[in-house]
Amino acid sequence: MSGTTLQQQQVVVIGGTSGIGRAVAQEAAARGAIVTVIGRSAKASTDVRAAVADVTDSAALAQAFAAIGKIDHLVLTAGARVGSPTLAGLTRDELELAFNVKLFGSLFAIQAALPYLSPNASVTLTSGLLSRKFGPGSLLKSGLNAAVDATAKSLARELAPRRVNVVSPGVVDTELWGEAGAESRVAAMARIGQGLPVGRTGTPQDVAQAYMLVMENGFVSGAVIDVDGGGLLS
Repeated sequence: MSGTTLQQQQVVVIGGTSGIGRAVAQEAAARGAIVTVIGRSAKASTDVRAAVADVTDSAALAQAFAAIGKIDHLVLTAGARVGSPTLAGLTRDELELAFNVKLFGSLFAIQAALPYLSPNASVTLTSGLLSRKFGPGSLLKSGLNAAVDATAKSLARELAPRRVNVVSPGVVDTELWGEAGAESRVAAMARIGQGLPVGRTGTPQDVAQAYMLVMENGFVSGAVIDVDGGGLLS
């Protein structure tokens, strides 16, 4: 069988304390997985375990992985909060922060997890639609997300038969847009949603379903799953 179930599978979500990562952790737990979230402010709940570590701290991650033991599914959703500067306004600090967290952090996290990944484990990275949609101010995020996509495809060959995939979200209504219910966030979601083929922006729960797909379907590897409401078409 090419499919699997998450029942009693060990799922680790790095960056699982908010937004998309939290939705992934909650959905995996609802499907019977044993879930651990890892983050700088990770807190356990009734159905999710927690380990405190920064994605850029390989030693702390290795310690967390050792405590967990076997890992069946590793999900990486951590990212730095950076703006959308043009080339003229781009700073080295901003560039290094973005790449250190989302790309280099993910790479070294996977490296630290290697001794604990089960023979048929899945690894899922997170990029974004700007990897293939370009415009003024997209330079930083386009380059970063494109690098994540390419990295996953290379790892899918190198780590086989373990599976490596990417989920590429579009605009998702999360804390990155401000506090829940804030007028500016509501207005932004309405404005952006009107320009999408589906007529709305995404929710973390929408995107979490894509992570479930690549974890549960054992025939998916090296894929980039777009969950963007048709954003790449508009």
